[in-house]
Amino acid sequence: MRDNIDSNNQQLKGKTKKMNIDLANRLKEVLLNGKWIANTNFKEQITSISWEQAIEKVENLNTIALLTFHVNYYLKGVLNVFQGGDLEIKDKYSFDMPEISSETDWLNLVNEFVSNAEKFISHVEKMDDNLLTQPFVKEEYGSCLKNIEAQIEHSYYHLGQVSLIKKLIMLRE
Repeated sequence: MRDNIDSNNQQLKGKTKKMNIDLANRLKEVLLNGKWIANTNFKEQITSISWEQAIEKVENLNTIALLTFHVNYYLKGVLNVFQGGDLEIKDKYSFDMPEISSETDWLNLVNEFVSNAEKFISHVEKMDDNLLTQPFVKEEYGSCLKNIEAQIEHSYYHLGQVSLIKKLIMLRE
């Protein structure tokens, strides 16, 4: 039903939206500047805290810094493949964050995250829709589309964690 409405809206506007643009917009929504789905986005959450808050431990939860590193790890790794490189990331290393011991360390991670998010989105915007159906490295890893959608879902999952951890930290202060 929703697909029919969206399709009709696109036809009424006289445009056919490409899938890559839709995906890029969804990535922007969760990573950089959206408010529609979660009323926030990753960038907003991580740029509004201090480095001390970013590394503050709440119970047995991951820190905001570690979750930021983790999401960035996958963005950077998948982007590398999209840019013609090898798949070099491994799940077992996705939480191996170097120590954050200063504001500079934290800002470097935040800036790297934002930069990788922007590059990832830019690359997806330029992707041909035909490429989206192609295998991502190996058939067993699914299509490029499946891996982009996984980045969106993975980012929302951890954005929710970051938002809740931030609220818990703010309650302590």
